[in-house]
Amino acid sequence: MKQTLLKKIADRKAIVGVMGLGYVGLPLIREFARGGLKTIGFDVDPGKIKKLNAGKSYIEHIPSKLIKELVGKKLFRATDNMKELKKVDAIIICVPTPLTKTRDPDMRFVVSTAETISKNIKRGQLVVLESTTYPGTTTELIKPILEKSGLKAGRDFFLAFSPEREDPGRKDYTTATIPKIVGADDSASRELTVKLYSCAIKTVVPVSTSAIAESAKLLENIYRSVNIAMVNELKMLFDGMGIDIWEVINAAKTKPFGFQAFYPGPGLGGHCIPIDPFYLTWKARQYELTTRFIELAGEINTSMPRYVISRVMEALNRHGKALRGSKVLVLGLAYKKDVDDVRESPSITLIELLREHGAKVDYNDPHIPKTHKQREHDLRMKSKPLSAKMLASYDCVLIATDHSSYDYKWIVKNSKLVVDTRNATANVKTGRRKIVKA
Repeated sequence: MKQTLLKKIADRKAIVGVMGLGYVGLPLIREFARGGLKTIGFDVDPGKIKKLNAGKSYIEHIPSKLIKELVGKKLFRATDNMKELKKVDAIIICVPTPLTKTRDPDMRFVVSTAETISKNIKRGQLVVLESTTYPGTTTELIKPILEKSGLKAGRDFFLAFSPEREDPGRKDYTTATIPKIVGADDSASRELTVKLYSCAIKTVVPVSTSAIAESAKLLENIYRSVNIAMVNELKMLFDGMGIDIWEVINAAKTKPFGFQAFYPGPGLGGHCIPIDPFYLTWKARQYELTTRFIELAGEINTSMPRYVISRVMEALNRHGKALRGSKVLVLGLAYKKDVDDVRESPSITLIELLREHGAKVDYNDPHIPKTHKQREHDLRMKSKPLSAKMLASYDCVLIATDHSSYDYKWIVKNSKLVVDTRNATANVKTGRRKIVKA
């Protein structure tokens, strides 16, 4: 079976199935199709299926032109018929792994996907989990579910973990050029997974077990979370001391060694950094161990939106205004600049907090014309078009995401008060008295 699949991969005759057609699944399909492999995308959302098969993309950095081309060349089609899993040679799982309200891993989507695969798996298939999770998930959770089929991992089918490393909006690295870690608990699964990803990814990095690969992804994001928490804490300290944290960081990063710059913000966003570290915290409790750095970083980072709101309140007070009843415009809904991704965006939390305090809130984001229902949020808002008259009508303009398309000089000029959480107004020379850093 191993040799048969290896030959299919080498001859570019293997069919790749990707489960979950979001910010991870679609870019992966693009690269496999570019590598000459036919792909089938699986999703439970019939709306997504219909759009994709019509050649339309719902993710900004995956153009509709590309989807249309892949569909036209029969390199890609989408379906919600899970019985078609029997038609593919490799199944890659790219479904969400959120947290519960108590910050425990929410494995519903992974479990239901594994159960679906178990009902449709056939001998000789390769199954790869890409969803970020705690060490041991592949072996302790996925493997037993798949083996309910009566097939055995490493003998009848192959199983591996390869963490996604997507970073929407990056220009220097793409899905194809970001090195791909591959971990498996048997040599056949590891070899097959390396060969498969090598069709689409420039550099593939094999490691000895699935748990090593799972842990490597967590380390990457915990490293970022802890360092961002540190500069967020310093921002609050330096604000109280009248010191500009941004200038401090710019000065420190002139050192050519021993320092890497991280930057503060209104809170953490994206699917990875706000969530992934707590998967390890949860796992550590099973071993009666604590993860103090992770938990402290989480406390600081999740407190940032409330700190921003306190700065907005202080700024309005100095203008003789209370937050309750004030009109506030939030600039930027995406979790970072120049993308349309709102997963875990602090902007959403900021809007909800502003509403709780009685403010009248609108938003503008050139990448997100309207909000959509999420698991925990449903803002039901539309982006307001910017104009000089419109800006002047707000008591406060809150810069939550520093999109490149914004003209910050023009924004400051036409606004009564600007609260800047991203240092976006650093180069604005006139109207500095209107600007408050937060």
